[in-house]
Amino acid sequence: MYTPAHFEAGPDAVQDLLTRPGAATLVTTTSHGLLATLLPFVYDPDAGEHGALHTHVARNNTQWSEPAIGESLMIIQGADAYISPAWYASKAEHGRVVPTWNYSTAHVYGTLVMHDDPDWIAGQVRRLTNVNEASFDHPWSVDDAPERYISGQLRAIVGIELVITRIEAKTKLSQNRSAADVDGVVAGLTARGQAESAADVERAS
Repeated sequence: MYTPAHFEAGPDAVQDLLTRPGAATLVTTTSHGLLATLLPFVYDPDAGEHGALHTHVARNNTQWSEPAIGESLMIIQGADAYISPAWYASKAEHGRVVPTWNYSTAHVYGTLVMHDDPDWIAGQVRRLTNVNEASFDHPWSVDDAPERYISGQLRAIVGIELVITRIEAKTKLSQNRSAADVDGVVAGLTARGQAESAADVERAS
């Protein structure tokens, strides 16, 4: 990943990308070429030397049964947004400004481990559900559904663990702009209802 020094993600930003509820694109190289699937995940910091990302795929998805060649990759995408040069204070000063795109991303590399054990898969689904339901006033639980129904659903999926070997992460969040320009970006994003992107810029400044 091309990452100028001022856009290199620090440990806190990397931790946020790993633990923020969301999905990532799993990319594997196989004998039939590249395969990719967008998958919700949970981060387990205690697995392996660098932690692991846990997810699952439909059993009918051939990505799990096609052996991966070399490292696999999960691409985590944080909030992203178009940045208008009209928001910069420096536009009025000299006009030498252009549009750009702000974003946070982590490229998480590792070794894939497939899990077809019902207990492992059930635990992964519960953790994933709990993470994503945590912000609800009345969180849904796996136990809210009939046990027989859940058992059938679990048989239709395969667990995937990406045991992390290395992470490349980037936070391109206007760190190369003046304080006045950053204030303008935060105000512009907030006015457009992009609160998450605005908060990311504030944290990075």
